[in-house]
This record gives sequence, structure tokens and C-alpha cells, in this order.
Amino acid sequence: MRLWYDKPARYFEESLPIGNGKIGGLIYGDPADDIINLNDITYWTGGPVDNGEGFGASKWVAEIRKALFNEDYRLADSLQHYLQGGESADYQPVGTLHIIGDNKAPVTDYKRTLDIDSSLVHIDYTQGGVRYHREYFATFPDRLIAIRLTADKPASINTKVMLTALVPHNVKASDKQLTMIGHAMGDELETIHSCTVLLLNNDGGTVSGADSTLTVSGANAVTIYLVNETSFGGARAKPITTGSDYIEKATDEAWHTKNVTYKMIRDRHVSDYQRFYDRVKFRLGYQQCDNTKPTDKLLKEYTARTEKALGNEGAAATNGQTPSNALSSISGPEDADDDALETLYFQYGRYLLISSSRYQNSPVMLQGLWSPYLYSPWHGNYTMNINLEECYWPAEAVNLSEMTKPLEGFVSSLRDNGIYTARNYYGINDGWCCCHNSDIWAKTSPVGGGKQDPKWCNWNMGGAWVVSAVWDHYLYTNDKNYLRRKAFPLMKGAAEFCSEWLVRNPNKPDELITAPSTSPEAEYITDKGYKGATCYGGTSDLAIIRELFVNVLAAADVLDIKNDFTKKIAKQLEELHPYTVGKNGDLNEWYYDWDDADVHHRHQSHLYGLYPGHTLPPELYDAARRTLEMRGDESTGWSTGWRINLWARLGDGNHAYRLYRYLLRYVSPQDYNGPDAVHRGGTYPNLFDAHPPFQIDGNFGGTAGVCEMLVRSTPDGITLLPALPDEWKDGAITGIRLRGHYVVDMEWKNGKVTNYTITSKEPLSAVVKVNGHTKKLKLKKRGNEMLYSVSNVF
Repeated sequence: MRLWYDKPARYFEESLPIGNGKIGGLIYGDPADDIINLNDITYWTGGPVDNGEGFGASKWVAEIRKALFNEDYRLADSLQHYLQGGESADYQPVGTLHIIGDNKAPVTDYKRTLDIDSSLVHIDYTQGGVRYHREYFATFPDRLIAIRLTADKPASINTKVMLTALVPHNVKASDKQLTMIGHAMGDELETIHSCTVLLLNNDGGTVSGADSTLTVSGANAVTIYLVNETSFGGARAKPITTGSDYIEKATDEAWHTKNVTYKMIRDRHVSDYQRFYDRVKFRLGYQQCDNTKPTDKLLKEYTARTEKALGNEGAAATNGQTPSNALSSISGPEDADDDALETLYFQYGRYLLISSSRYQNSPVMLQGLWSPYLYSPWHGNYTMNINLEECYWPAEAVNLSEMTKPLEGFVSSLRDNGIYTARNYYGINDGWCCCHNSDIWAKTSPVGGGKQDPKWCNWNMGGAWVVSAVWDHYLYTNDKNYLRRKAFPLMKGAAEFCSEWLVRNPNKPDELITAPSTSPEAEYITDKGYKGATCYGGTSDLAIIRELFVNVLAAADVLDIKNDFTKKIAKQLEELHPYTVGKNGDLNEWYYDWDDADVHHRHQSHLYGLYPGHTLPPELYDAARRTLEMRGDESTGWSTGWRINLWARLGDGNHAYRLYRYLLRYVSPQDYNGPDAVHRGGTYPNLFDAHPPFQIDGNFGGTAGVCEMLVRSTPDGITLLPALPDEWKDGAITGIRLRGHYVVDMEWKNGKVTNYTITSKEPLSAVVKVNGHTKKLKLKKRGNEMLYSVSNVF
């Protein structure tokens, strides 16, 4: 399981990412100037949100509803601007490290590798008759980035090490040390500050320092440690007055390296990483593939086979026609290469999650942890209408439950601020809500500044959506204490807001709807020809609320809670405006059977109840299928990831696999515009997802999609191979977690499970559907272990 290349990276989308959940690096690996972009997940502009923002804006809700129920959608769109607040903060890079080689001889035998089995990056090359090796990693136990430079001949390392940044900064060189103090863009007295300390240890040779550079001459080996801390002290702490003592923390972490060896730090890092990574193994075909081709070449050849097999069918699918399974024609010696890339991409998603989601209250942002830009695309923010949630879809299933803790802490901060957003903007004194964009400060209010399009600014279902993750954490762990203390209060607060936000439809008083409503980033065309975004009773709103109410009632049942509130939402659940099917046989996105302004739109929010939810009735699956056919297969990277899961949830593994191959189509780096440039949704040379530009949610959506094709679990039962593609007829996977607190290992051949083992830490019963048969199985104690399991061999 490795990504490897035979040349240095020229672009960000070719670099190799390392991270420990807080600090990260993007490694380019050029011997002449090895660039490492540096990030810290807590480094943002801005400061704590003003919880007085929007006070009094709620008076406009009644006016918007009046316009809507008069069917004046143009006026409703216009009035929505009064329910908009300021923009979110920006994620920013901490700095850039340069390792500049003094050897001017030609470079040969170059290889750049990311080993995701051990979370180590290696650069190997020959120059001037010397074989050089560089190793890089970001370690969680020791909270630093480590780099080791070695050569096969003594006194061969001659290099400069330089530290700089795009943000305002100052660098000071001292004895084998660089110290950089900087701050994010904005008022120096208000914004987040950082302290970066680089320490250099040399074996032989000499080291001198000046300004922002250390110069190494004639060394046998060099070790570099880099630590970074910021003044971010939590969403409510002012970075300067009540924030973290970042200089003292960085200094302490730097001094810690004086008492350990490189080998100790490396061993701790690998051991810590592998205790998570090694939980899941995935194989396609009869044996694990030998990854013998550079990853960019593997990706390009894979893409060429996909496009050759599909031919013109991609265009037919985009136009709403159901394609045949042309991918079944892909067979031959390239099968092993396909298996290698498809399993690598799955495990790469797990690597990225371990590397970017381990720091308290700071979940992965749109680019995960890694961005070289002063101003990241879309602020690098937490986009609440799908993107943040998609990042955590695979976490529980791929046995990385611990990586959801930053999201849990962040949701608590959203709750604290969202109470004020509910009151100020929507006039609701119970519960909390969150709108489209958030940031490190847990912003919950709508954005747009009174000027932006309501189709994305004026959506307030973010809180209702994101709490599904904390409910899922309970389902996977059976941790009632967690449900009682953490999950249920967050879910209940989101449900309280939604309960008060629902209104009677004056045209049909027996049903409840939302008003105003939008369907994230989408637009309708009314029967009178008006193109707009604001409506009432949008399907996605009601699907999210329906799912939330069902989950809250289920949680209340587990906790033996029955009170006026549970009775209220149970009644409201029955009165929600139902799903409707349109004239084209598709699931309506809007209250009325209006046309979509863009039938191929990247969002499919009205299918929320199908996936990631579980509440869309099976009798509407055909309508959901028709909706997906009309949307087509060509889309952005993260949307393709979502569609993989939707098709898999419908049981159509071949179509899900088709989209998996679409997701893995080669895309050129964003700034490359040569004659062979390709810019679309897909995958960059370093396997980062191309929205475009890079958005990490597509990587995580793809990894989740593999799980959904192989295993389906609900509180009611387990299905093995529910949507297995024809192309994956043989394989094995171990360590996949299931709702209900189970883990499954299984192997299959010719599309049928040949053996499986289900394990739990509790003596549970499991309802299992396998090879078309359903059985109820009792897990029994396994030897002297504190585990219970059941196995079956066919």
C-alpha cells in the first residue's frame, strides 16, 4: 500500500501529505529545492463569533413566509438577504520549509514514496555518485514533523534549511535552530498567532545560521524536528488575551526532542499509526497486488481503460439513459493494476483520516489539513450542507471510531453558538441550528452579507444534519453512557429547533412544512417560468428533519425517555409533508413538481433519506433511482463519492462501481494548462480528490462507497455483499465495523461469501443476510479472549 513516483512534485496536487491531526506537511521532494508546505489545523483568520449578530433579523421570517404563501417567490428570494450575516474565517498555511541541496550534479534513479502501511514518506536518488535517502513523518505521540537526511558516503550532505511563510512573520536563526513567529492575516492584535521551532541535529560536518537559514556542510546525516503551536484556545477564547500560550508550548515541545533519539520518535510514530491502520485489510482478486507502477502512471492507464470501455456511454448516462455494464469488458493482465489502484484508494482514505482528524474540537476542513494557499478555496471552511458530514461517512465503518472525536467536540461548539443563531435569525428560543458555512470559531449564522445568493446562504439545516454523526457513533459502539451524556443532548437540541421551525401549510393545514426553505445550492423553475431558490416544504429539509426525529425517538427509547417533547415530535413526524413523485417518475426536490434549473446538479440533497439516511421508504427506491439517472454520472469529485453510496444503497453495485471508476479518473494539477491537461471531477496525481479544485470529502466519500458496496448494517440487521460489483467477484476484507457493535471479516469467491466471522465485545445476537439467506446468530465467547464471535464457512 504505497503511492510512489519517479520524479519530484511540481504542483501541490502531486505532493505527498503527512499529518498528525494537528500539523501537516506537503512534500514535493526536489533534491535541488525540497519544498514542504506546512499547515496547522488551528491556524485561521478571525476570532470568536459575535453572538449578538443578527439580533432582530427574525422579524423578516414572517415577511418571507407571507411572500411564499402568496406564491411570490421573487419577493421571497429578495427578502432572504435580510437573513444573512458575515462571512466565515479563512484557513491559512503556517509556513514553508525549504531543504536546498548544494550538489549540482544530475539526479538519477529517483523515487518518491508514501508508504501508507507505516505513514512514512521516502525520497531516494543518486547524485554525483552518492545515494541519498530522506525520510519524513508527522507524529502524534511526539507532536512534531521529523525529517532524516542520510547518504551512503560520509561527509556528503551539503544543504541549506530555510523557513518562511506567506503570512506576516519573523524568523530568527540561533544555534542549530530556526524560530518563526507569525500571525494569520488580519489585525495583529486580534488574530491567531503561531510559533514554529525547527531544530537541526547533524552527524559530522558543520552548521551555521543566519536570518531564516541554517547551512549544513559536510555532514554524514541530518535530523530535523519541527514543532508548531498556535494561540487558538477554543472557539470562545480570544487568541491574544485568553488564547493558548503558543510560544511556551512550542518551546516545551522543542526541548522534548533533546531527550529522545530519532529512532525512538520514529518507532513511537509507526506503532501509534499502525494500531489504527492495521485494523482493516482489503484485497481484490486472489492475492494482494504488487504495486509496480508509478501511481500517476497507474492512474492514467486506469483512466484510459475506463474511458475506452465506456466509450460514448458516459454521455448517454449524463443524458439520463441507463447504461449497460460496459465495464465488464475490462479484463486481462490489467486486472491486477485495477485491483491495486482500487484497494490503494480505499486505504488512502483511511490514511488521510488518521492523518487529519485527531485534534480536539478541530475536524477536517474542506482540504483536510493540507492547503498551500494563503486563502484556501471556499475559505477552507466547514461546509455543512454535505461536505463536512461526507468526510466522516467512512470513519466508523473503517474502524477509525476515534477519529470522530474532533467532530463531536466541534458539534458541541456549534450547539453553544447555534442557540443564539436560532434566536436572532429565526425567532426560536428552544434548541440550536447551524447554517451553510462554519469555521474554527464554530460559526453558525447564515453568511452572504446581505448580497449573496439565497440558494446557498440561507440554509439552516446544518445542525440537524451533522448530529447524525454522533448518533451513528452510538450505533457503532453501543455506548449508552456516550449517548446519554454527549449524543442525545446534541440531537435533542437540533430537534427542538426543527420542531419549532416547522409550520402549518396554510393551503393544507393538516401537514407540516418548513418555510422558508432551500435545497442546498439548487434552483427551481416554477410553472410560471421564475427561476429561484426560496420555497416552502423543500424535500431535503423534510428528509433531514424526518431522519432526525426518528433518530431522537430511537435514542430516547434506548435511554427510556418518554416526555412531552418525544410525544410532540412523534406526532409531528406523522404530519410532515410526504415525499412525492414527479411527472418523470423521479423524487420531487420541491414541494411542487417544478423543473430543476440544472437537472444534472451536483447536489442531490432530496435523496438524503436514502443515503446517508435510512428513512426513505423502499417503495420510493424506483423514484430515487430515476432521480439519479436524470442527474447523470458526470459530476464533481465529492458528488461522485455521494452517488457511489446512493447507487450502492439501491443495491446496484455495478453502477456504484462505474462511478467509483469515474471518481478515479486522472485530473491534471489545477495550475497545469499544457496540451494534455484534464480538468474535471476525479483524482489528482497524488490521489487527492478533484472537485475541482481539491476537496478531501471526495476521498472519504469514495472510501465510504467501498464499505457500502461490501457491507450494509442497520440496527435491524447485517447484509454481506449487498451491492457487489461484477468486477469484484473475488476478494476479502477484514476489520470492517458494523452498526450494533460488530466487526466482520469475510472472504468471497465468484460473487458469493465463502466464509465470514462476526465479532463483538458483547454476547450479542446478529441477524445476518448472506448469499440470499437470512439467519439469526448468537455470538459466543471465543476461548479465553474477552470477545464473542460467530463464524460460518460455505
